[in-house]
Amino acid sequence: RAPHLFLTASFLTEKNDDRIVGGYTCQKHSVPYQVSLNDGSHICGGSLITDQWVLSAAHCYSPMRTIDNDIMLIKLKSPATLNSQFSPLESAAEGPSLLQCLDAPVLSDSVCHKAYPRRITSNMFCLGFLEGGKDSCQKILNPIFPQCITKFKYLIVVAQLDSGGPAVCDGKLQGVVSWGDGCAQKGKPGVYTKVCNYLNWIHQTISEN
Repeated sequence: RAPHLFLTASFLTEKNDDRIVGGYTCQKHSVPYQVSLNDGSHICGGSLITDQWVLSAAHCYSPMRTIDNDIMLIKLKSPATLNSQFSPLESAAEGPSLLQCLDAPVLSDSVCHKAYPRRITSNMFCLGFLEGGKDSCQKILNPIFPQCITKFKYLIVVAQLDSGGPAVCDGKLQGVVSWGDGCAQKGKPGVYTKVCNYLNWIHQTISEN
């Protein structure tokens, strides 16, 4: 069954401790582009990139034969009503009730490949702390698009239940939370889909639909 898309904002009530490891609670209304993919309960996060299109991770919709190209576009049935509390990014769940944020460094390709030998492709980048202790995963069981990720050293990660959520720098969508080994484990950073590699596909898909 295809998940329904519920649009969420960052002003939900505060409670519980199952939050991003090493992260912090986002400021109210600071992530107006964050959405929730929901099928009776929260499945994945996503990013509103126009009033009618959401970008998320493909594995949130169906199992994938490969971890590469983990990205998908979802067209809303009707345009969203935009305001100061809900707007596109330029380019209830078992998780925490408040969106969680994490300031994290972008790791070099060589470090990324060393962390995950023979698993990293040119469509991915690693983000996180090699010493562990911080990750966009959670302890449970934008002219909208950027220049390429290599130009940035730090990104803000916003997530609810990890997958599909955005990695953002200077208000630009840079990555989509994709996969990783474990949660905040030493030497195992999070892996993200590199949005800049898909700009032509994104623009073409939106223009043709």
